[in-house]
Amino acid sequence: MGEARALMDRLTEAVTTKPDMEVVAGLFAENAEAVTPDGGELEGRDAIVAYWRSMTEAMTETAFTTLYTFDTEDTAIDEGVFSGRNTGPIELPTGEILPATGKEIRIRGVDLAQVADGRIVSYRLYFDQMEFLGQLGLLPEA
Repeated sequence: MGEARALMDRLTEAVTTKPDMEVVAGLFAENAEAVTPDGGELEGRDAIVAYWRSMTEAMTETAFTTLYTFDTEDTAIDEGVFSGRNTGPIELPTGEILPATGKEIRIRGVDLAQVADGRIVSYRLYFDQMEFLGQLGLLPEA
């Protein structure tokens, strides 16, 4: 197992089965960059940790089922299904707060982690926001 795969696997565990923001902080370089569909572009470790803290407080009983993985020397890519229950408020990029719905979700997504010097320096997360909001019952009726 390469360094990128080891860091990606630790990140997945730290944001799903055993949420731990100290572990998340230790995985990212201080000047790391991340892009997420719901948080946009995040600059720096603190912003990335704040994003994951918000997500782990909003979604509990979480799991990630890996469907496909791909690794290079410095990059790990996972495709899988994220599941959980919305038990906490969700903060939108606008600052608006959505109350917890109590609903369960299952969404397919892809994330990529590029590493250098033992830390994640670039992270990308992709998932369908409309599917996420729809499963939470937060979209208007058709």
